[in-house]
Amino acid sequence: MSYENANIETIARGVCIRDGHILLCKPAKGGRAYLPGGHIEFNETGRQALVREVKEELGLDSTAGDFLAVTENTFIQGGERHCEINLIFRLDVPTLPPPPAALPAAEPWITFAWVPFDAPSLKAANLLPAHLIDDLPTYLATPGQHTAER
Repeated sequence: MSYENANIETIARGVCIRDGHILLCKPAKGGRAYLPGGHIEFNETGRQALVREVKEELGLDSTAGDFLAVTENTFIQGGERHCEINLIFRLDVPTLPPPPAALPAAEPWITFAWVPFDAPSLKAANLLPAHLIDDLPTYLATPGQHTAER
């Protein structure tokens, strides 16, 4: 796919796992799930962006830990071409209620949920980019050694 006339976004994402569950974010209207995080702003590191986004979206303090992987994902949304460069880190949110608790959202357009950390559950949750369903266990086992183009 050519990136000419595409929206290219750099995003920090976090992998927060507790009691065999992973924290996922979804639009309030549903449809797809993704790792918590968001766009990296000018003059901000990936870790800083992840901590800021968690504070904005969950209203909680967090720590961005080990760098796990960088992934590239291309897709069409609303008729427009997009490319995401995702920097993926371990994420710790100490005051987040553990599974299966209902989770807070500080912004009305999103929801958060604990989902069992296994391929069938991640597939049922419609985790995007989809390659994460299979790749996340490897990223966690050998952090910082991965790049993926999809």
